[in-house]
Amino acid sequence: MEIHCTRPSCPRPQNFFADLDDKATLQTAQQKFCTACGMPLILVGRYIPTKLLGKGGFGTAFLARDRYTTKMRYCVVKQFQPSGNLSSQQLTLAQNLFEREAEVLEQLGTTHPQIPDLYAFFPLIVPSLYQAGKEDQFFYLVQEFIDGQTLEEELNSKGAFSEAEALEVLREISNVLQFVHENGSIHRDIKPSNIIRHRNGRLYLLDFGAVKQVTAGATPTGKSTGIYSMGFAPPEQMSGAQVYPSTDLYALAVTVITLLTGKETGELYDGYNNQWNWRNYAQVSNNVADVLDRMLLPTPNQRFQSAQEVLDALTSQPTPSSPRMAITPPPSSTPVNPPQPATVTPPINPASPIHGSNPPPQKTHSITPPSHSKRATFSIVETLSGAAFTGFEGALLFIALGSLIPSSGVSVGLWGMVMGGLIFAEFRRIIEKFDFLIIGGISVALVVAFKGLQGGFPVSFVLVVSVLAGAGAIAVTAIFRLIYLLLSRFL
Repeated sequence: MEIHCTRPSCPRPQNFFADLDDKATLQTAQQKFCTACGMPLILVGRYIPTKLLGKGGFGTAFLARDRYTTKMRYCVVKQFQPSGNLSSQQLTLAQNLFEREAEVLEQLGTTHPQIPDLYAFFPLIVPSLYQAGKEDQFFYLVQEFIDGQTLEEELNSKGAFSEAEALEVLREISNVLQFVHENGSIHRDIKPSNIIRHRNGRLYLLDFGAVKQVTAGATPTGKSTGIYSMGFAPPEQMSGAQVYPSTDLYALAVTVITLLTGKETGELYDGYNNQWNWRNYAQVSNNVADVLDRMLLPTPNQRFQSAQEVLDALTSQPTPSSPRMAITPPPSSTPVNPPQPATVTPPINPASPIHGSNPPPQKTHSITPPSHSKRATFSIVETLSGAAFTGFEGALLFIALGSLIPSSGVSVGLWGMVMGGLIFAEFRRIIEKFDFLIIGGISVALVVAFKGLQGGFPVSFVLVVSVLAGAGAIAVTAIFRLIYLLLSRFL
């Protein structure tokens, strides 16, 4: 088993322990230490980091296993790890934000199904690696692992969202924000990379590292800390002024128009005329466009004042188009046109999609996805690998059935039924990833072992035909996907 050391300065963080491949040993081992730096690897004796997920401004995230659960539940371990060039005041602020994220997750995650649960928050004191006689202190929070794809990854994979898909995001996240705001918090970092779609279709709001707890009065003046994501933050947040629930609504609207258009914020914001020009790049109903335009207004009190107002407006009758108001950025010495959305926030974004190479985590509680969220989503790799599997298996099955059943009509009909069931199982993710290799391997073994399944052809011929069928299925699928993406951008 591989365990990843969490000491920031560890020269060789990957550690391998063959004895931990045994589940009984894994759950009873006292402790393991990094072979390079001596850091305890099993955090508080329970959480085992196995993979680095990503690094943010103030922390690092690891995929981990909880060895004190029956099925070794997957979770995410976040370590507070600020950069070394922070002042003492900035360091204190960063640590407060990290602790605040844990507090908010504990408060909100346990009571809302679309916010990750907090499992643990703890400090760890260990001997310093480079200063003898001194100790280092690290802070960790452990939260629910959401096995899925962020909307940023989904956008990069499949292109611009349809109106129905974008409206789903707007409604779902508005519902989550209504709950967050009612509980006295403002998220302050809404963007596509902080919204993830679980494999069951449910949308989750992530990264509460920049959250502001309004009722707690984080600062005497109520001012913003100046932490935000460029391109998504409204003028009051960029200027360090007080933030409001409508601050999150502005960022949500920017998120939705980037999904609708497939364009960066810098391409949609006209700095010369100080306004958002997004309608020319998306086809949406007037009512939805008017709602988004109001959410994008520069003055907080001109926007909707709550997420519930947004939901009500979406369900009301279409209204006359609202005037296109100029969005005036806060006074600054920098150019008016907002930069590309480079993240300058403490939340941690995954370095790569998590779901591709790891087995699915165990669910922490029963989740019933909304009825409109049951559509399966597939990355380009999943789509093409599924096509290859279908083509390969289809060719093998066609030859095998033709050998066993003399009647061509019966064999073709049976072949069609089996292939239909196979494609349905792929679409519903009943079979995926390594299942393709397992089923394909078994099929090849059967054809090689029994000559009666080879249709009178040499086994090499059968395998070559099957491989060519798989390659052909990949080519056809790629062409149709390309045509679909091109048409979706222009129609």
